[in-house]
Amino acid sequence: MGGLAMNSKLCVLSVLLFFSLLPDLSEGSGREIESHHHVVKVSSLMPKAVCSMSKDGRKSTLTVVHRYGPCSPLGSDKLTATQMLEQDQARVDSLQSRISGRAQSQAEVSLEQATVPASSGRSMNTGNFIVTVGFGTPKNDMSLVFDTGSDVTWIQCQPCAGTCYSQQEKIFDPAQSSTYLNVSCGSAECLQVSSATGNAVRCSSSTCVYSIQYGDQSFSVGFLSHEKLTLSTDVFSNFQFGCGQNNQGLFGKTAGLLGLGRDKISFVSQTAQKYGQVFSYCLPPSPSSTGYLAFGGYKPSSAIKFTPLLTDSSNPSFYFLDFIGMAVGGRQLPISSSVFSTGGTLIDSGTVITRLPPSAYTALRSSFKQAMSKYPSSAAVSILDTCYDFSGFSTVTVPKIVMQFRGGANIDVDFSGILVGVGSSKACLAFAGNSDAGAITIIGNKQQQTFEVIYDVAKARVGFGAGGCS
Repeated sequence: MGGLAMNSKLCVLSVLLFFSLLPDLSEGSGREIESHHHVVKVSSLMPKAVCSMSKDGRKSTLTVVHRYGPCSPLGSDKLTATQMLEQDQARVDSLQSRISGRAQSQAEVSLEQATVPASSGRSMNTGNFIVTVGFGTPKNDMSLVFDTGSDVTWIQCQPCAGTCYSQQEKIFDPAQSSTYLNVSCGSAECLQVSSATGNAVRCSSSTCVYSIQYGDQSFSVGFLSHEKLTLSTDVFSNFQFGCGQNNQGLFGKTAGLLGLGRDKISFVSQTAQKYGQVFSYCLPPSPSSTGYLAFGGYKPSSAIKFTPLLTDSSNPSFYFLDFIGMAVGGRQLPISSSVFSTGGTLIDSGTVITRLPPSAYTALRSSFKQAMSKYPSSAAVSILDTCYDFSGFSTVTVPKIVMQFRGGANIDVDFSGILVGVGSSKACLAFAGNSDAGAITIIGNKQQQTFEVIYDVAKARVGFGAGGCS
């Protein structure tokens, strides 16, 4: 009897030990909900009227602000959600056309007059984020859109032989700078500008003329020139840029554009000796906060994961990545990596909303809707077709979205990149689908927000690190 009792006790202890080694299912489910979802206040979807500045102490760093937010030096110009989305689609259309090689009807644009006016309703929308740099001697501070999808840096210049759009700062006058110099026609520098603009080189007397025309017929035309460029504490005495004499389009009140592509004329290439073809940025999560654009080395960190930078021989200036998958709420979506490789994937600072192949977007939308089923749906807004009415809710629980790249680099998208507010209590999924399975996938700036995004062009890789703006 004693042996039987002892065996019974051992059996009970064994069973208890077995169950003690199992995971706590109720507690585990709670952790899963917490780790794979965002719980946020509905009020956080609405922009704030007061600027909250952050400071990055590194050298060669520029403050990045949203050009329509309270931190912007450009005044109080505003865009409605619909206007922003229309402009974003115009940019995507332009990029798709350039990358696919589809011919576009391009009018001849001269220094004095354009034969086709810029579209009044839609803009190429070169981007929402701006930085301030200095041109000339004495230095003139200029607010520029920075754009990884463009190569030529250009600003508007007096005497505006054609027309100049309205900008916040005084238009740059090269006659007032002691360091300004035109590029001569027939020089090697003049001949190479055609690869960056896609247009043939032209001349005015003995001066090289550049011409950039975007997909919506916005344009900048002017003299290819050299000038002293001041970036934070660094000075480049012989920087090549476009001095725009005839500029039209909805560029906001910016003075021009900082081209961060990979062509020889881009800022990245021209400053390679100083910065080693490395730059990084963190885009702020809202128009009322700030981020940074930094050049040169970065601190190695285990939190930063890299993915190979790919090159398309037909479009060598763009930044292509190997996008392989997505997860929603901790669940892998049933998407083959070949879906993304069919058209290729481009990371772009100027596109706002990420564009996905049709089948990938369908899978994302289906999974997201399932996780958001307790919230009332709402009508589509422009290209955004998955929208919700959060009236009556103080907080919402939203599934996390992870974008996965070759090499183990992931973007665990910040909440600000999952939903975009389109009204006082209405928000939409901040992704859209392409109409064609062969169209380029574009990683937009909305999904890059709050991450440190490192472009190490010299080593042909792009890295992502969470919490980059903090």
